[in-house]
Amino acid sequence: MVEDSPSDVLITKEAMEQAKLVNNLHVVEDGVEAMAFLRKEPKYAAAPRPDLVLLDWNLPRKSGKEVLAEIKADEFLKRIPVVILTSSKADVDVLKAYGLHANCYLTKPIGFLGFVDMVSSISHFWFHVVTLPPV
Repeated sequence: MVEDSPSDVLITKEAMEQAKLVNNLHVVEDGVEAMAFLRKEPKYAAAPRPDLVLLDWNLPRKSGKEVLAEIKADEFLKRIPVVILTSSKADVDVLKAYGLHANCYLTKPIGFLGFVDMVSSISHFWFHVVTLPPV
């Protein structure tokens, strides 16, 4: 998860617990750290390759748009599904995300129960319904 809001990270973790999900969640708080994590740069040399990236659109240092473009341009990373998880409902952001090959664009719901439902749906779809490419 790439998210600069500690409260959004906390609510995501709580939603995962509430939905009884056992997925491991690794969190970085900006776009620069996200790319370092994904590329296993020294600080993240032991980091696992994620099965899915939850990416906030509005990030410091390197925007979600820039991170998405880098992921999808990288031969090693481009097959990792990227779910944009943001507060923006702007058509321009949705169009840009899909134009950069986001796999999904979700607007963060208001209220904890909505967040639990969304996190549960993400997990169910990406880890039980679809077939992901091998690593």
